[in-house]
Amino acid sequence: MSTGPKQALYSEFAAIGRALGHPHRLEMLEHLGQRERGVEALAQRVGLTVANTSQHLQHLRRAGLVKSRRQGKFVLYSLADESVTTLLGALFQVGERNLAEVDRVLRGYFSERDSMEPVTPEELLERTREGLVTVLDVRPPDEFAAGHLPGAINIPLSELEERVGELADGREVIAYCRGPYCVLSFEAVAALRERGIPARRLEDGLPEWRAAGLPLEEA
Repeated sequence: MSTGPKQALYSEFAAIGRALGHPHRLEMLEHLGQRERGVEALAQRVGLTVANTSQHLQHLRRAGLVKSRRQGKFVLYSLADESVTTLLGALFQVGERNLAEVDRVLRGYFSERDSMEPVTPEELLERTREGLVTVLDVRPPDEFAAGHLPGAINIPLSELEERVGELADGREVIAYCRGPYCVLSFEAVAALRERGIPARRLEDGLPEWRAAGLPLEEA
């Protein structure tokens, strides 16, 4: 049976779906959305062996979701382009709307940490220009240095308790991290509210902000 052009295209598109069909790969894409990384660094982030991480990366590369470049003895990986972030956003949106287990988790852990409406990028830009908020990036310093929201200050979640005095200026704090399900910003908002500091979170993270073509700064 011959394969027509439509079937040939669908076969290629299906390869993307198969590449996305593993939770570790989705987590890797989240990390690569922050900055490019070598296999060893990415393996440490996701808690896998280097060999296992390398295998997952090859699946993602063959599907056109990540790209690589050589730097000396090392091979560095990054997202193929911003459309990968858009694709993940669509995947997450379908899951939120149609999967009961996704809804259960969201209503459990995430809603328990933050039941308030998150801040949209448009609202954050407007309030930042007016000097009404402090933008807090709770990601690790290396991710912050690779790119962050304009005017953001970097206090990793692990340092927030000892550095909370840096935020005590009366302004509302808007926290963000790696993406819509990154627990760092949820935990940061909960911790700040416990200390009486008004805080909310950005509805998305750094990759979605970049994909939308919004301004970024580098350290």
